Amino acid sequence: MMTELKELVWKANQDLFRAGLVILNFGNVSGLDRRRGIAAIKPSGVPYEELKPEDIVLVDLEGGVVEGGLKPSSDTPTHVELYKAFPAIGGIAHAHSEYATMFAQARREIPCYGTTHADFAQGPVPLTRQLTEAEAGGPYEQSTGRVIVERYVSAGLNPLVIPAVLIAGHGAFTWGRTAGEAVQAHVILEHVAKTAYGTLVLNPDQAPLEPYLLDKHLQRKHGPHAYYGQKKGETP
Repeated sequence: MMTELKELVWKANQDLFRAGLVILNFGNVSGLDRRRGIAAIKPSGVPYEELKPEDIVLVDLEGGVVEGGLKPSSDTPTHVELYKAFPAIGGIAHAHSEYATMFAQARREIPCYGTTHADFAQGPVPLTRQLTEAEAGGPYEQSTGRVIVERYVSAGLNPLVIPAVLIAGHGAFTWGRTAGEAVQAHVILEHVAKTAYGTLVLNPDQAPLEPYLLDKHLQRKHGPHAYYGQKKGETP
C-alpha cells in the first residue's frame, strides 16, 4: 500500500541523516497523502543504516497505524497536529541539529541577519513557549505540536514563508509541501542558525537585516510578481 510515498519518505529520512543533522536516532521525517489522509513516517528507534522502505509506517491523521509491523516514531502526534493545523504542508522533518538546538536550548529565536536567511524565512525563526509541567506530564508529543500551532496562530505567521520552528529546550521542526522539501528546510535552518551564531560571536550588537531587504527577498520568491526559480513547465 502506498509504496511510492514510503519510498519518498525513506529517502527523505536518509537525506536528513546523510546531511549530518541527526545524532544516532534523534530525528524523523514524514510525508502526507492529504487526499487519503494517510501519512508515512519513520519507525521509532530504528537505526538509519538499517532502515528500509518497507519499514516506513503508515498512520492516519489521528495517529493510528494503518499499515506497518513497527511502532511509528514517538513524535507522530506532533506531526499529526501540524498536518491538521497547516493544510498547505505535505512533509515534516524533526532533528536535534547542533546550532538550531543551541538556539532552542537558549530559548532564543534565530534573528535574520542576512539575505541567506531572508531567502529562507520571513523574519526570525520563531520559538515556542516552554511546555508546562502539566503538558509535559500528559500527551507530551501532542502538546509539542499544539504549542507550535499556538505560536503560529497567535502571531499570524504563515507556515509556508516561515517553514521552521524551535521548540524551547528541545530542537527544531521544519516542513514543506513534500518530505523532501521538509529536509531541505532543515538543512537551510541549520546553516542560518550556524551563521547567526557566528554573527553574534563577531558582533553581539548586530542589528537584524533591514526590513526593505527582508521584504525584497520575500517578494521575489513568494510575492505576486515572484521571479526566483523556474516556472512550472519551463526547461533550462
